Amino acid sequence: MTARDEVLARIDAALRSPGTAPGGPVPSGYRTRGEVSGLQLLDLLADRLIAYRAIVRRATPATLAEEVGAALAERRARRVVVPPELGIDLPGWVAVTADAGLTAADLDTYDGVVSRAAAAIAETGTIVLDGSPGQGRRAITLVPDYHLCVVLASQVVHLVPEAVARLATAAGRPLTWISGPSATSDIELERVEGVHGPRTLEVILVAD
Repeated sequence: MTARDEVLARIDAALRSPGTAPGGPVPSGYRTRGEVSGLQLLDLLADRLIAYRAIVRRATPATLAEEVGAALAERRARRVVVPPELGIDLPGWVAVTADAGLTAADLDTYDGVVSRAAAAIAETGTIVLDGSPGQGRRAITLVPDYHLCVVLASQVVHLVPEAVARLATAAGRPLTWISGPSATSDIELERVEGVHGPRTLEVILVAD
């Protein structure tokens, strides 16, 4: 037995209830299924996002394009980058560039990025991107200073385990987990935003 095997065996024994067979699944005491749904779920997500200093808008499929235009106008974002297959109509006054391998220096010249999401977790106020169509490469949502993200009601779950299960098919791809704008308090406990990602996160929640 290697040292690694011994350490893992001790952890397994410490977690396991008396009488359960070694090597089998360890019973967990955490919740794996949420209890909140519908508008209450969207309200919880919105509250968590606002607590993280993100900007939240509400829309329906019919008003989504209008809300996207209003968000970009308020931000004065006239040049934006988007992932391939975004599938959202942007205002005619916005210069839109579809990403095709833009460098970090190129991305830094844009006013912002518009993307979709793979999932959102209401309990933690987290948005997850998995790089699938409509989300694009990680770089395009990390380099620009402003990120406008569209989240559908059908993509919102209550708890983290529900999101992990939903993202199982994307496990081989790099995932970006976003809980509010990029920020750190490492230096003298002073909060600084935009250190390793957008300073401003704006989310449009699209109800069914």
